[in-house]
Amino acid sequence: MIVVCRTLVKRAYKYRFYPTENQRQVLSRTFGCVRKVYNLALDVRTRAWFTEQRQVTYVETSAMLTQWKKTEELSFLGEVSSVPLQQALRHLQLAFAAFFDKRAKYPRFKSRKRSKASVEYTRSAFRYRDGQLYLAKMTEPLDIVWSRPLPDGAEPSTVTVSRDAADRWFASILVETSVKRHSPSDNAVGVDLGITSLVTLSTGEKVTNPKHEKRERARLARAQRNLARKQKGSENRDKARRKVARVYARIIDRRRDHLHKVTTRLVRDNQTVVIEDLQVCNLLKNGKLARAISDASWSDFRTMLEYKCSWYGRDLVVIDRWLPSSKTCSHCGLWLECLPLNVREWTCEGCGATHDRDINAARNILAAGLAVSACGAGVRPNRTRAGTQPAVKQELSGASRMGIPGL
Repeated sequence: MIVVCRTLVKRAYKYRFYPTENQRQVLSRTFGCVRKVYNLALDVRTRAWFTEQRQVTYVETSAMLTQWKKTEELSFLGEVSSVPLQQALRHLQLAFAAFFDKRAKYPRFKSRKRSKASVEYTRSAFRYRDGQLYLAKMTEPLDIVWSRPLPDGAEPSTVTVSRDAADRWFASILVETSVKRHSPSDNAVGVDLGITSLVTLSTGEKVTNPKHEKRERARLARAQRNLARKQKGSENRDKARRKVARVYARIIDRRRDHLHKVTTRLVRDNQTVVIEDLQVCNLLKNGKLARAISDASWSDFRTMLEYKCSWYGRDLVVIDRWLPSSKTCSHCGLWLECLPLNVREWTCEGCGATHDRDINAARNILAAGLAVSACGAGVRPNRTRAGTQPAVKQELSGASRMGIPGL
């Protein structure tokens, strides 16, 4: 008898849609009202704290929203659905919670010039029936391109409508569905992130980095030069801005598609995936490598691995970023004092083994991850909050000094 294990998860399905002129006007008006309410509530909470040392709660801002709608100056807030306005206040509350937990910076005001905008509709503000989605204040369904069907029997809980800088409209539908877990496997792999090779595996395989931004750099430069020549505030400048945004959108879409394919294969073929806890924001301070690191998108790679491992019953082990994986011999554990970045191959003086820098690092990462798993500490740690020590660092501090034993 075969037992199929499933996991109940909340999953968002994102579709592109083409609004009518009336829908475009309603959504654009909703974007503006949501931005206005968010900024008003943020201003009230900031003033209350700096003048009275008093914290304003979500309930108080919700009551203020009712009063704002009754004023002549803000009466236009009543022309749109009230649900996105309430959701904006909830999002502000979450932003303050993240700030007080030291997981994010202080909330910032939303800018009118920002091209990307989004609003969230809860169950009471939309209707999904017979494959058609109706939003509040609209009589016609959205013209959605159903690139993939929603799960059978799934009931949407929220719908997020967004418009990006390239003037593309998307509807992200959140549903609760079951995901089939992968069959258990004995395979484990260490992953070393890089620039020339996007990932290097402990098996010796290297996945080439497509470098999507570099391939589109000439087209992007032409579009940006064309934008710089246009007069500010003109319609031609707005058209040129959208052309630049379309180039960026093409880069982002291709990069995300490639990352999804790589991470899906790693999660499908391996029970345990081991990666390094890289501080990408600090690495971006290197002016010579910042553009290449951004193009590789290591943060998105880790995020995809985290939720896919959680969905499909795999183990993601994150080891300390200070582990000298490149400078440690994966055969005998000899540790080098210095290994410049331009040295891609080196020979160990202790055992005479010749190492490819990236493959050797991936093997050491795998060995460290298996050691952590065997000790029962640091398995699938989350990103640590500011001011706290990662659980893996204490377990690997001694091993990193003495060298990681060979596999």
